[in-house]
Amino acid sequence: MAQREAAGRSTAKPQDQGWAWMVLVAAVVLQGLTLGFPCCIGVFFTDLQHEFQASNSQTSWFPSIMVAVLHGGGPLCSILVKRFGCRFVVMLGGLLSGLGMVSSSFCKSISQLYLTAGLITGLGSCFSFQAGVTVLGYYFVQWRTLANAVASTGVSLGFTLWPLLSQYLLDEMGWRNAFLIFGGILLNCCVCGAIMRPIQLASGSLSQSAKPEEEPGSRAEETQLSNGASPHHPMLQQHTRRTKCFQMLHKYLAFDIFCQNKGYQIYTVGVTWMMMGFALPHVYLVPYAIHNGVEERKAALLISIIGFINIFIRPLTGLLSGHRIFTGRRIYLFSLAALLYGLSNFICVISAEFSVLILYCIILSIAMSGVGALTFQVLMDVVEMDKFSSALGLFTILESITLLIGPPLTGLLVDITSDFHYVFYNSSFFLISAALFIGLSFCALEKKNKLREASKAHMDNPSRYQYSETSTEPKAESKSPPAVEYITSI
Repeated sequence: MAQREAAGRSTAKPQDQGWAWMVLVAAVVLQGLTLGFPCCIGVFFTDLQHEFQASNSQTSWFPSIMVAVLHGGGPLCSILVKRFGCRFVVMLGGLLSGLGMVSSSFCKSISQLYLTAGLITGLGSCFSFQAGVTVLGYYFVQWRTLANAVASTGVSLGFTLWPLLSQYLLDEMGWRNAFLIFGGILLNCCVCGAIMRPIQLASGSLSQSAKPEEEPGSRAEETQLSNGASPHHPMLQQHTRRTKCFQMLHKYLAFDIFCQNKGYQIYTVGVTWMMMGFALPHVYLVPYAIHNGVEERKAALLISIIGFINIFIRPLTGLLSGHRIFTGRRIYLFSLAALLYGLSNFICVISAEFSVLILYCIILSIAMSGVGALTFQVLMDVVEMDKFSSALGLFTILESITLLIGPPLTGLLVDITSDFHYVFYNSSFFLISAALFIGLSFCALEKKNKLREASKAHMDNPSRYQYSETSTEPKAESKSPPAVEYITSI
C-alpha cells in the first residue's frame, strides 16, 4: 500500500518541471499569434480602403470586431474549456483563426471581412489565447507567476514581428495572398494546442477537482422530484432551464459584485470608458503616417517599435508594481500610466514627421506597458480572488463593447472632417478623463473608508480609539489546480 502511494506521488506531479516548460514555450507562441495579430491590420488599412472603396469608418469596423470578440468571448471560452478541456479549445481556436483569414483572402466586399476576419478569426484567437493561459495554471504551481510573466512576452514579440511581416507580404504579394499566408500561420495554434496535453494529477486531487459543485437551485429541484413531480413535466423543465440560465449568468457575469463593490464599480466603468480611445492609435497610426507622406515601410516600423519596447518595459513594470511599497497603491500607478498614454497622443498633433512619430511610439509604449501590466493586477486588488472569475467576465464584456464602437465612431469623424488629428484628440479625451475619474474616485473612496473606520472605532470605545491591525500578507497559494478562468490581456 505504501509502495503504491509512493509510486503515485512520484508520477502524478508533473507541475513546474519537465513538459511544463514546453507548454510555456507553446503559450508564448500562442500569445504572439493571437493577441499580437490585430496590431498588423493597420498596415492593410489604406489598401483595403482602395480595394473596396470604403470609408475610414467602414474599414475600421473589421479590426474593431476582431479585437472586441477577442476580449469579450471569455465566458463562451470558459464554458467550452470546462466541457471539452483546454487542449481541444486551443486547437479549435487555431482552426477557426486559420479558416477566418483564408476566407478573408477571397472576400468581395468589406462587409464580408466583418464576418471572416472580424468574427471568425477573433473568436478563434479568443479560444486559443484564453485556453492557453488557463492550461498554464494547471502545469505551474510554484512558478505560476513567473510562467504568466514569461508567456506575456509573446504579446510584445507579436507586436514587433507581425507588422514587419505584414508590410513585406503586402509589398511582395498583395493583401489577398498575405491574408492567405496568415491563415496558414495561425494554424500553428493547433500545433501549440497539441503540445498542451492533459495533465495527470494525483488521484486525490483529481477527484477533488473533478467533483462538481452543488449548484444553487438543485436542492429545490430535488425537493420537487421528491414530492412526486415528474422530471419531464413541462413546468419543471422550464424552471430547470431558467435556473441553469440564471446560474450561468451569476457565475460568469458578476452583476451582484458590480452593485455591492464600489471599487469594482468605479474601476469597471473607468476602464470601459478608457477603451473607447485605447485602441485608436493602433488602428490609425499607420494610415496617419502614410497620409502625411511617411514611406509605407517606415510607417509599419512604428508599430514594431511599440512592440519591441514592450518586450522590456512590461516585465519591469510588473516587477515594480509587485514591490511592497505599491501594495494598495497600484490603482494610482494604473491611473498615471493611462494619463501618460493620453498625454502622449498630443505629440502626433504637433508634427507627423517620422522622427517625431518615433518619439511618440517610445512614450506610448512605456505608457501602454504600464496599462497592460497593471489592468488585471488592479482587478485582483479590488475583487476577492474567489469572485475574480465572475468579476472578470463582466469586466471583459463591457470593455469589448467600447473596443468595438470606438474606432468606427472616430473613423466617421475623420470621414466628415478629413482630419486625422481627431483620432488623437479622441484618444486623449477618453484616456485622460478615465485616468482622472479612476484616480480621484479611488482617492475619495479611500478617504471615506478611513473616516468610516475612525467613526466606528470611536463608537465602539468612546474613551479611546482602538486600532486593529489586519494582516496584509497574501494567503498561501493553493497547490491544487485553479478553477477554469478566462483571462485577457491588453
